[in-house]
Amino acid sequence: MAKDRKARRPRAQQPKGFRDYFGAEVTARSAMLARITQVYDAYGFDPLETSAVETVEALGKFLPDVDRPNAGVFAWQDEDDSWMALRYDLTAPLARVYAQYRNDLPSPYRRYAVGPVWRNEKPGPGRFRQFYQCDADTVGSASAGADAEICAMLADTLEAVGIARGDYIVRLNNRKVLNGVMEVVGLLDPADPEAHAERRGIVLRAIDKLDRLGLDGVRALLGEGRKDESGDFTSGAGLSADAAEVVIGFMQARGADAGATIANLRGLVTGSAGGSEGVDELERIGDLVAAQGYGTDQFLVDPSVVRGLGYYTGPVYEAELTFEITDEKGRPRQFGSVAGGGRYDDLVKRFTGQAVPATGVSIGVDRLLAALAAKGRQAAQAAGPVVVTVMDRERMADYQQMVRELRDAGLRAEVYLGNPNKFGKQLEYADTRQSPVAVIEGGDEKARGVVQLKDLALGKRLAAEMETHDEWKSQPAQIEVPRDALVAEVRKMIARAG
Repeated sequence: MAKDRKARRPRAQQPKGFRDYFGAEVTARSAMLARITQVYDAYGFDPLETSAVETVEALGKFLPDVDRPNAGVFAWQDEDDSWMALRYDLTAPLARVYAQYRNDLPSPYRRYAVGPVWRNEKPGPGRFRQFYQCDADTVGSASAGADAEICAMLADTLEAVGIARGDYIVRLNNRKVLNGVMEVVGLLDPADPEAHAERRGIVLRAIDKLDRLGLDGVRALLGEGRKDESGDFTSGAGLSADAAEVVIGFMQARGADAGATIANLRGLVTGSAGGSEGVDELERIGDLVAAQGYGTDQFLVDPSVVRGLGYYTGPVYEAELTFEITDEKGRPRQFGSVAGGGRYDDLVKRFTGQAVPATGVSIGVDRLLAALAAKGRQAAQAAGPVVVTVMDRERMADYQQMVRELRDAGLRAEVYLGNPNKFGKQLEYADTRQSPVAVIEGGDEKARGVVQLKDLALGKRLAAEMETHDEWKSQPAQIEVPRDALVAEVRKMIARAG
């Protein structure tokens, strides 16, 4: 008779494209989010927390079909066959919330939101299927002042988290200007905006690849197409040489200053009412930002900023970090974009049938944390808790009383709860926890009304410098103090370590 096969143990690993975050990482992210939201709050934005799950219909961008019901999102059908999905950003839920509660919300409505989002996309190095976003949006205002406010707040936020002025630039553009260029080259008819949509998409993607392909590569994509080094061919937009040069001129329209750039853009969109309106908006945003005291080293009108394909309807902005880092192959490169946003006046309209102006920005929290680490500006690792060691199992109540006193004084503290037989193991545990101080009270100390305090941070530094046993015995890293001075002396030790 065959033996029953043992059930296979589950493999202890996270799903592909996901990762786990431990103490210091979570603490660093929480500290950064606190600084970001403090800026948002100062600007008068209110917090909003929505469900991680939305109906696929409400998300809008990814509607389920027979062949690919999970395209782009993690989706499933509930008991009544309705499609639901994990949110892929924080903007689509905002559009649903505003449409649902618009009679109860102020107009304009300023809100910020923080949380994880999920993308059902192929993961890669540094690219995960779950990541954190921190958004701020204004819904219900068509004023360029709303866009200028978002841009100013973005600059303030970057500096609040530790990105120095001079290490970032906020680049501004306007989709209306780009649409005006499309109109000039014959790829956009205001009377039939759906016509030539596929070719416009090719043009937008080509512009977005300028840094990677250079002007010649973009020019090829604007024309008949481009063959890459592997031999793969990408079809182009089919523009004539003259029309392609108009688009190239748009990409190279940046002048010596904002005024020169605005003048160049005006020349490119002559004859397009929408394009001229977009140039006016760019000029107005620039004036409002400058009036608040922001400089040209912080903001730049840059026609190469595209920000997505069909999402944005007006001004767009992108925050780029300009300092150099070294990539995995040891080559210097700029860090790149950490935040972006723009005006999207059609999202709420999907629910209400009426146009509702909206503008906002999304900050990539993990990207910002990586940037601070690259600059050596990440927050110092938080100290672990004070560890009260256990010298006598029968006196656990005494040790619990010590940690209670420490916690009441606002200090992190814990009692060692492992096997107390080997005292060395307790100190090893305290080191693992990054503990600044270990508290020791055996029977002798208890009888004399004292405790021993071991300054673990100082001990590490001294141990690296000591060469003889006599030096070790005389080291001041462990002291004896009265029991009733426990809290005060521990506080002193931690202050010295800091």
